[in-house]
Parts: sequence; C-alpha cells; structure tokens
Amino acid sequence: WGVTRRINIRRPKLRAVSSISTDAEETRKPWLLVGLGNPGKRYSGTRHNVGFELLDFIAEAEGISMNSISFKAAFGRGLIGDVPVMLAKPQTFMNASGESVGSIASYYKIPPKLVLVMFDDMDLPFGKLKLLPKGGHGGHNGMRSIINKFKENREFPRLRIGIGRPPGKMDPSSFVLRPFTREEREELDVSFQKGLEGVRILVQQGNFDKSATFIN
Repeated sequence: WGVTRRINIRRPKLRAVSSISTDAEETRKPWLLVGLGNPGKRYSGTRHNVGFELLDFIAEAEGISMNSISFKAAFGRGLIGDVPVMLAKPQTFMNASGESVGSIASYYKIPPKLVLVMFDDMDLPFGKLKLLPKGGHGGHNGMRSIINKFKENREFPRLRIGIGRPPGKMDPSSFVLRPFTREEREELDVSFQKGLEGVRILVQQGNFDKSATFIN
C-alpha cells in the first residue's frame, strides 16, 4: 500500500493545469477597439465621426451593446469569435480622446499593441481604409491626445478611414463637420464591411500582416 501511495501522479497534472491556465490567460487578453468622434447630435453623421460609425457597425455585427457609459466613453464588452473585446467611443470631444482611452487601457492593463484606434483621415481618398501597426498623429487631434496619454508611445495599431480632401478652398475644419451624401453613405457601407472583416482577422487570428493585407 505504501509503495503505491508513493507513485506521484499529481506533479505532472499540476504542471499541465498550470500551463493551460497560462496559455488561456494569454489568449484571453482583451482587445480595446476605439472609434473617435464628437458626442452630440450636432456632430452625428459627419465626416469627423466616421470612427464612431465604424465602431457602431462592428458592435452591431458582433451583437455587442454599447449602452453603458464608463471612463468617459460609450462602452461595451463582448466577444469577436472567442476573443474578448472592449469597444469605446470617447465622449470627451475629439481633442481630449486620450483621457478616456488612457484610463481604460490603464485600468484593464491593456498594452498599446492591443489597442486599435479608428479615425477619419483627409489624406486618404474617400472610403479607402489603411491599417498601420504604429505611427504619429498626422495632425489629428484625437490621435495626438491618445499618444500624449500613452506617454508618447506610438506603437499601437490604427485604422485610418479616408474621407477625402475638402473641395476648392473650403476650410478643413468645416469640411470634417459636413454630412455624407447618399452615394458616399453607400460607399461607406462597403468600406465598413471590409473594415469589420479585417478587424475580425486581426482580433481572432492575432495576425496583423494578414489583416493589413486584406484591408489595405
């Protein structure tokens, strides 16, 4: 009886459980998906709020409710496939977006490489999407604020959404507050679908290059 008791079957079991839980913890690290825009009816449907709109599109497609307000953002939690995600639309106004994004990332200990920010870009043709692994703010005040709150760390992915250049001599600040035409809206729907599929690849497979190739 004493001999059989000494056959230690516990040690490998413990090692295996420990290893599985560590792997699971790595797999379960949530992504933070952020759409940039300005709160309020005045800005709803304008070019500057296209980041909000893409995030709403993703939330609806994945069945994630964004009805709660947390960290100065319209906030939702859910899954894309089996990967946990947090969705946030900062309600601080564009220039202070970093207050919200920085607080969420800090509280949940989300590393910048798992924070994807979606925002409007006048330097891209209308409807074109571009996914980049890192970069500067490009003059975008929302991105400038986030980089500032990340202590100048620029190594977080961003999905730029092209809104085109202002016509003629129109002031850029007026142009970004213009609504979309019906034709533009139809074109955006196609772009959003592509953005959704690209985000799914990024989040579920963790494969930035594959996602960027699909989107870009």
